[in-house]
Amino acid sequence: MHSIMDIGTEIQVRESEGRREVFDPVRRRWVALTPEEWVRQNILLRLHCEGGYPMEVMQVEGSITVNGMTRRCDIVVYDDGQPWMIVECKKSEIPITQKVCDQACRYNTVLRVPYLMLTNGRQEVIIAVDFERGCLRQCLEIPRMKKKC
Repeated sequence: MHSIMDIGTEIQVRESEGRREVFDPVRRRWVALTPEEWVRQNILLRLHCEGGYPMEVMQVEGSITVNGMTRRCDIVVYDDGQPWMIVECKKSEIPITQKVCDQACRYNTVLRVPYLMLTNGRQEVIIAVDFERGCLRQCLEIPRMKKKC
């Protein structure tokens, strides 16, 4: 096993049965190291280190039902037990486009969170959702949680 340093925190990577795996501190298990998983693990650590989000308030690949179909949110951050932010991760070759935003917005018809984050590890868009006015506004930095755990 070897480690890769990123944003001041260690991401643990290992070789197991001929495949590369990364340790997911939220799911507390080793998972296949795909390009999208690399982005997901980096953003988890960034949310934890820069945003101050405890790992315990984040859920990875949680299932939701959208229009009768089961979908998985890459990351959902909870604040005071309620969904607070959806993070949609794409591998670095996939640009953050309107289509990616639409996907997160579809998930948000179910979860109704005030923040969406879209990232491919190189490009990042953070959006505040105003349900009362029915509009979206881009944010310049990671939003701070109301409550700390």
